[in-house]
Amino acid sequence: MAALAAGRRLAGRARPGAPGRGYGEAAGWGERERSYWRALRRRVLGPPVPPFASPCQVGAPVLRAAAAAVAPERLGGPELRELAAALAAGLRREPCLGLSAPQLGVPLRVFAAELTPARCHRYPPALRRAHGIEPFPFRLLVNPALRVLDARLVTAPEGCASLKGFSAYVPRHWAVHVSGVDEHGEPVSWEAKGWAARVVQHEMDHLDGILYVDRMDSRTFTNVGWMELLD
Repeated sequence: MAALAAGRRLAGRARPGAPGRGYGEAAGWGERERSYWRALRRRVLGPPVPPFASPCQVGAPVLRAAAAAVAPERLGGPELRELAAALAAGLRREPCLGLSAPQLGVPLRVFAAELTPARCHRYPPALRRAHGIEPFPFRLLVNPALRVLDARLVTAPEGCASLKGFSAYVPRHWAVHVSGVDEHGEPVSWEAKGWAARVVQHEMDHLDGILYVDRMDSRTFTNVGWMELLD
């Protein structure tokens, strides 16, 4: 798939060095040293290729580019099925509630989401009531289209597998409708409200190169381990 090849180029594209002594190193643009064993593994196995096993982290260009639509002839094909399997595995491995193809280095308009009953019950009861946190089954959407059903904005904390260790409060619409197809080309329609609507909007943003930090209340941006760092 051409987009998968583009993902491999985009995910690994080097940023030009920034002016100023030491600035590039601080920003992660300098040369990177690997341990002997990591270097040997890379030499033997070669660089990783999308879809990656772990989400790209902020700074990867693929997270800031608009994703391409999946061509109709690719529906049901082996590469799209591989991507769907990687998204499902990534959701359960992280664990997270939503995961997009760009996060795995593939610049395609595809995302997956799931909230199991066991995961749902980890949220405090008061938070579940206030934000409509209810379980929803696994869904994968290809070329999704979003329509707002309830434009009320509700602010709540969000994190992201591509910004590990941080969270912030983000306003989102209370209810949305998202439609598309699955990896086999079968129609998918989902009216989501509360927390599910938040997850959908978060993942739709990923498909347009938008991260939650672009919409957050910046004064609430938090390192979730700040208390442990002070111990």
